[in-house]
Amino acid sequence: MICVSVLTASSGEIVGFSLKGHADYGEQGNDIVCAAVSSAAYLVANTVTDVLHIHGQVLVEDDGSLYLRVSGKDAIRCRDLFAGFKLHLVGLEEQYPENIQVNYLEV
Repeated sequence: MICVSVLTASSGEIVGFSLKGHADYGEQGNDIVCAAVSSAAYLVANTVTDVLHIHGQVLVEDDGSLYLRVSGKDAIRCRDLFAGFKLHLVGLEEQYPENIQVNYLEV
């Protein structure tokens, strides 16, 4: 199962996310749930770092885990992007509840 933690500030503002695990929906390389989550996560991470030029904390592990966190002041600039990402993941969670879980973590 892919475990997604939407990172929030005490104000409720989304400041990033953490992804861990594997969807196990299909064979490696042909798993549509994994592909949907990975593609969306990399779109957000690349937009934050390379388009908005925000220097957040980005960690990509060999096992496919991804962590992205921005400062509170930069979270405002990422608000719509993070909201769309969360909406996308919650929709995937509704379609594939056995393969993805979204939770919220105050940081």
